[in-house]
Amino acid sequence: MILVTGATGNIGSALVRQLHRSGGSPVRALTRDASRASFPDGVETVEGDLTRPVSLKPALDGVRSLFLVPGVGAEADVLTAARQAGVEHVVLVSSITVRTHPHLPAAAENLAVERLLQDSGTNWTILRPTQFASNALWWAESIREYRSIRVPYADIGLPAVHPADIAAVARAALTEPGHLGRTYALTGPARITPRQQARAIGAALGHEVSVEEISREEAHRQMAPFMGEQTAHAVLDLMGGDVNDELLTVHDTVSRVTGSSARSFRQWAAENVAAFR
Repeated sequence: MILVTGATGNIGSALVRQLHRSGGSPVRALTRDASRASFPDGVETVEGDLTRPVSLKPALDGVRSLFLVPGVGAEADVLTAARQAGVEHVVLVSSITVRTHPHLPAAAENLAVERLLQDSGTNWTILRPTQFASNALWWAESIREYRSIRVPYADIGLPAVHPADIAAVARAALTEPGHLGRTYALTGPARITPRQQARAIGAALGHEVSVEEISREEAHRQMAPFMGEQTAHAVLDLMGGDVNDELLTVHDTVSRVTGSSARSFRQWAAENVAAFR
């Protein structure tokens, strides 16, 4: 049995579908509210809350492999519960910033969870994705209302990764041999700038999406009320204010691990065009 946490999220939902299609081990999807979740027939749905590890006991019953999306602050207890339940392998989603920007608070938190897993006595695989293609959904309201976006660093390209590719590598790690004790950096197939992303979304929509480049200061004023001062600065660093060669590197990990080419941002835009209409 494979347990997928974050099963309604961008990565988890894709992983549930991919595992179900592969027809291997039975799949169990964890959600806080089963009445609001929809999964393919044959996928077992179970309620639980990672912030309350005691609630995970039914979800972990019979589970041998666990897909874990951290960020709840109770990862040590979750990993303890998993080990006590007999989980043999955990695939963890971390972040490429553990290597590229270790000084950032979120990167330090991800590194701490990685070390918890590595010291837990459970077999592990760690995934370190770069910027998600789905981050472009931040622009959805602006594109729907104004057919435009306002962004800093409009011409700095990052190798944004399709969440389904993260899921594909996770599926391989959960179901195929050769991935225990491995750490994978995951990127898309090429760097893509916000300006190019807007062009791809516009092509999917059938009309132009214009781009207005704004200053870092203005972007921070917009982001801070929702993210907080420190997080907004960190995100802006990663968007272009503090890029480095390692953050900009395009890795071919998806193709090496799964045998399929990494999906392009253009493909992501075509698949998600309804969000921008």
